Amino acid sequence: MDHALRRSRLLDRLEVDALLVTRLVNVRYLTGFTGSSAQLLLRADDPVFLTDGRYEEQSRHEVPDLRRVIYREKMMDALADEIGGGPRLGFEARGMLYDTFRRLEERLDVELVPLTDAVELLRWVKDADEVRLLERAQAVTDEVFDQVIGKLAEGVTERDVALELEHAMRAAGAERVGFDTIVAFGPSAAEPHHHPTDRPLARGDVVKIDFGCVVDGYHSDMTRTVAFGDPGERMREVYEVVRRAQQAGIDAVRAGVEGAEPDRAARELIADAGFGELAHSLGHGVGLEVHEGPTLRKRSEDVLPAGAAVTVEPGIYLPGEGGVRIEDTVIVGDDGCRPLPTTTKELIVL
Repeated sequence: MDHALRRSRLLDRLEVDALLVTRLVNVRYLTGFTGSSAQLLLRADDPVFLTDGRYEEQSRHEVPDLRRVIYREKMMDALADEIGGGPRLGFEARGMLYDTFRRLEERLDVELVPLTDAVELLRWVKDADEVRLLERAQAVTDEVFDQVIGKLAEGVTERDVALELEHAMRAAGAERVGFDTIVAFGPSAAEPHHHPTDRPLARGDVVKIDFGCVVDGYHSDMTRTVAFGDPGERMREVYEVVRRAQQAGIDAVRAGVEGAEPDRAARELIADAGFGELAHSLGHGVGLEVHEGPTLRKRSEDVLPAGAAVTVEPGIYLPGEGGVRIEDTVIVGDDGCRPLPTTTKELIVL
């Protein structure tokens, strides 16, 4: 990945003399560093990467194109020495502790300027390398879904299935799971973010599975709902409405539209079918974080750029009965979008 190009693009957007990047996900995006402690002082002349002594060797090969400062004890001393003086230093308003801000304020003779989403907005648009990693993560997710639903049997628990999914993703090449796996049987599927329990699977249950993995830092995120035995006419109707709503949302995703537009398309279809208000937003960006921008929600003014990766995930949840959610991650294009999953969205009855 061309980290130098990313830094150059960010510098072109900045209206400060330098930017102190402290959010690790953004340090990774701009340098390639994967450790748990680092800062980047970004400026046109002499940008510098800082980390502690644990990562001296790792940073040597992960960040070969920047001057590196390895501090052994106090990070603040190293930062102060490198920053020195200057008119305006930007910092990540969402990535710096107040205590760190106060100590910098005391140590430095500079104007500290809070910046919001300076790096995050750059991350909305995925380059070809990033799309390939998203595709690889999705391929693992599709493969594992096929494996695990074939093992569903009467009496297995939600925890059993969640553990099987997580083990299978690692066995298939994922470095880790992307977020807490959701497995919900029957009435539990009415909870959008259900935590797996020891509830056993029974005939007639719907099975809602929301899961994903990480490959080289990039996430997948997919939800499918299947039926274990005949789910009944009511849940079949719910499934069909959600499937149509999801397609309506996908059809509305294209470069240049605001995130509220796809949300509206899915939300209105669900309401018109008599199932009330969508209980959550339609979707979110996916990349180095499983939840990032742009957003697809009711009042979102985020303009979708070509190359963004976003989820489209409507659901209907009926307390005491069950629920259905269908979710794809899609790549935004000028004339529409491209869903990454290959897993069917037709109702599977096991």
